[in-house]
Amino acid sequence: MVKKNGWNIFFVIILLVIVFVPSSKALVLRGLMEIGLFKPGISAPAENSVVSGLAGIRFKNATGKVVDLGSLKGKVVFLNFWATWCPPCQAEMPSVNKLYQRFKNDPNVVFILVDGDSNLPKAQQYMNRKKFDLPVYEVDSAIPEQLFKGSLPTTVVFDKEGRISYNEEGAANYNSKKFVEFIQQLILM
Repeated sequence: MVKKNGWNIFFVIILLVIVFVPSSKALVLRGLMEIGLFKPGISAPAENSVVSGLAGIRFKNATGKVVDLGSLKGKVVFLNFWATWCPPCQAEMPSVNKLYQRFKNDPNVVFILVDGDSNLPKAQQYMNRKKFDLPVYEVDSAIPEQLFKGSLPTTVVFDKEGRISYNEEGAANYNSKKFVEFIQQLILM
């Protein structure tokens, strides 16, 4: 009887840790991504998926460098909204970092990771602590709801024409073979 209740108590404690400790939740999500869950849903860009007026949608990094989406036409843009406290963001960040490592030297691809808290020092400390080499920005203008509705994480990928080729809320494995091939196809377009 004690042994049976002991196991029940053990599983309840594990469940509580997963629910209430963000890093534990992130670890579980990351494991689920690695076994094939949380795959990004990739489809062809819709004809009306161009955000009207990308010019003026700006992001700023810790050194004050401003990136305007309108100036990135001709490049594939991987835009990710995240926060250090967000377990799904923490879970997907290793795959985002691996994707970035694959394409960081490609002049046709730009990565913009937007800190949802606008606390760049804290976001950069997180990246440094995790040994991620991702470029962190904060919002420097209004962001259309078509790009970001407030859910973290949200990832948007633009093709070279400025069309939204991918727009998803929630964690995903961005280093999957299918997603890497998707980015490679966008580069060739």
